[in-house]
Amino acid sequence: MKKEREIHKMLVALSKQRVALVLQPGNVWVIEKALPLTEKNEAHLQTCLMRGWVEVLEANVASGKLNEDLTIPSDPFTTTSNIYRLTDSGWNHIHQTHLRNLLGLFATVMALGVAVIGLV
Repeated sequence: MKKEREIHKMLVALSKQRVALVLQPGNVWVIEKALPLTEKNEAHLQTCLMRGWVEVLEANVASGKLNEDLTIPSDPFTTTSNIYRLTDSGWNHIHQTHLRNLLGLFATVMALGVAVIGLV
């Protein structure tokens, strides 16, 4: 279950990414709140890809990081990575989990109400 929660958190983080600006020439996307390029995130993304929750929007895109003072380094593109997007199934997974939690809370409150009424 721990891995499933981590995958869910990663999907939520993926849903919060946005294109902050497009640099010219070359239509280079600057993505805010991008997922860190870690082995764990890569494994989670591959799991989501296998389940149909994400799809590759662009493959092997040059990527890099800003300097700590948020300036562009002299060699901005140091690696390549894929750009992923959530599919409809991915969005449904995020929202159904939330709905399941709300239904569980509602059932708990109803059971507590029935127990209190039973004591009276």
